[in-house]
Amino acid sequence: MSVETQEAAPSGTGPRTVPTSDWSLSWQGVRTVAQLELRQRVRSTRWKIALVVWFVVVGLITLLTSGAIAMLFDDPSLGADGAGRTMFGVVVFFVLFLGLLVAPALTAPAINGDRAAGTLATLQATMLTPAEIVVGKLLAAWLAALAFLAASVPFVVWAFAVGGLPFWSLVSVVLVLAVVLGVVCAVGLGFSALTAKTSGSAVLTYLTVGGLSVVSLALFGLSAPLVTTTEAVRTWDVPADYDWEDTEPPECEWTTHTQEVWHSERTWWLLAANPFVIVADAQPLADPEAYDYAADPLTLIQYGVRYARTGPAAEQDWCSGMWADGTGASPVEEQRPSESAVWPWGLGIYVLLGAAGVVTAVRRLQIPARRLPKGTRVA
Repeated sequence: MSVETQEAAPSGTGPRTVPTSDWSLSWQGVRTVAQLELRQRVRSTRWKIALVVWFVVVGLITLLTSGAIAMLFDDPSLGADGAGRTMFGVVVFFVLFLGLLVAPALTAPAINGDRAAGTLATLQATMLTPAEIVVGKLLAAWLAALAFLAASVPFVVWAFAVGGLPFWSLVSVVLVLAVVLGVVCAVGLGFSALTAKTSGSAVLTYLTVGGLSVVSLALFGLSAPLVTTTEAVRTWDVPADYDWEDTEPPECEWTTHTQEVWHSERTWWLLAANPFVIVADAQPLADPEAYDYAADPLTLIQYGVRYARTGPAAEQDWCSGMWADGTGASPVEEQRPSESAVWPWGLGIYVLLGAAGVVTAVRRLQIPARRLPKGTRVA
């Protein structure tokens, strides 16, 4: 049976129909919860201090990075491109690192903190649905995280303006940073609904972030022996009967060697969920010729994960590079990194994690509650 009951809503928003499902969403309900959360944050002195400290720290790191880059790239032959790319990468990764530290703190107490204070029950007693409460809290936390990101944008733009990068690199990196911070907020919200104490939800969120950032990289390296096989590899090599005391360079020839081959193309997906990989790979693929001197972290990580996805080369050159005069031009084609982007896979994993956090939070706020942690305050 449908429900037609309507209640008065805030001025200018019109009457609101009583929701019939815990998953019902309306902009009015989401906005109401988000406004309550944001007003509470704006009144908080600690939040303002944190924002100021963030701005000062990012600015200081950018200034120090600028000075260090100026010293490292004082060789005119390197040009401004190498300096610009390196400075941009360092600043972006530092902002991402700080964001992964701040975002969990924005949602860790969002539900269990309100439940302990007795204010969550007040929201649940209204016409707001669990979905509206969760999405409203998530929106407020994400906007707070975006405020920290916005405070960093001037310094990211400063690093970008040094040169060496297309405009789309700036746009893609900032957008992906915003999405990653939003997903971390959603994960923290899910843990906040699962645990009774804010410290527990914060620790679980930090462990998840640490697992994505560090453990994924460790697993990729530790899994190398599992995907390493002994195979016959075709190589362009020096003849076996060549006299190394001879002053004349040898005539290289094709041969076959049995060696261990690491099939990284089987485990590259372990790196896809790493937030630093996602941000680095989101920028347009750098020119392979520029890679020779580009030592910036974004390009190095982008090329590294693309080569990992490509896997080992079918043929190897063991000869032509041994003589400075270029004797024995190699017929082996230079291996190129995969042109298939990795970051969409990473963002897909992140979206699933964020959705799981939201679904978990909504289910834990359903009324009547089926089960609550021991010692949990209801009202």
